[in-house]
Amino acid sequence: MTADLTPDRVALRSWLPGFVALAAIWGSSFLFIKVGIEELHPLHLTLYRVCAGALTLLVMLAVLRERLPAEPRVWAHLTVVAAFGVAVPFTLFGYGEQRVESMLAGIWNATTPIIVLPLAVLVFRTERLTARRAVGLALGFVGVLVVLGVWKGVGGAHFVGQLMCFGAAACYGVAIPYQKKFVAGSAHSGLSLSAAQLLIAAAQLAVVAPFVAGAPPSPTGLSAEVFACVLALGALGTGLAFVINMRNIRVAGASTASAVTYLIPIFAVLIGAVVLGERLTWHQPVGALVVLLGVAVSQGVFGRRRPAPADDVPAPAPVAARR
Repeated sequence: MTADLTPDRVALRSWLPGFVALAAIWGSSFLFIKVGIEELHPLHLTLYRVCAGALTLLVMLAVLRERLPAEPRVWAHLTVVAAFGVAVPFTLFGYGEQRVESMLAGIWNATTPIIVLPLAVLVFRTERLTARRAVGLALGFVGVLVVLGVWKGVGGAHFVGQLMCFGAAACYGVAIPYQKKFVAGSAHSGLSLSAAQLLIAAAQLAVVAPFVAGAPPSPTGLSAEVFACVLALGALGTGLAFVINMRNIRVAGASTASAVTYLIPIFAVLIGAVVLGERLTWHQPVGALVVLLGVAVSQGVFGRRRPAPADDVPAPAPVAARR
């Protein structure tokens, strides 16, 4: 099964449950962040969840008898990916959710592919800009403006919170093409690279967090609810989710697996509404639909399926780039 073939019924049954579970895990991450920041500074929340995720992947490495990368060059590039793909966006989402609803943060996460495209074309030169992609990019930009509700004016804590969430998605837009250009071609497994990436991010946060937010509180002093959210963000959102995503790519193909992008905001909105009782203004889900339409157009979802050029094959995204 490749990315360019439509899975038959047997293949559908083999990957669809994991596909939906992955969307639910990543979509629920915004709820866990919302609960976590009730007791933790966004930097401390990020530090704890990254440590939990790193520990989870290290256990997987030990079980599978794989090793971390040894080349200094790989670690140097992963330092950039860790900053822009994990440490900064995780923290920005935490800051953003101090001001906006968790479901709105999930919607902003869906703008990542729209941000990736121009950077991949203009900066990293890992993609080509076609007319179809240009149309998709324009639609995505319109969707972003609709989500922001720019006609209502700018300013205020809510608007700032949205910009922080958009900034988090923009960080993923840097990390994904950077990883594709400088890291994806290495001989190491995705699990090994992701574990190293999380270890670096944990070190970065451990250095920065005390200066910005003070010493992190003891995990034993957290409420059971917040402690569970931290574990879920780390162990599920980066550990189990990583395994599920790799299996989806192997069974259904990279293009099909990447379609989880369309389900994540749906789960984020549903979970936020049911668990937290959050509500959205009409233009936010409408803008989200326009953004997702732009993503679909840019990825050729509505066109005739044909073999993708070599530079169109998606590279493994940073381990945290979905949430």
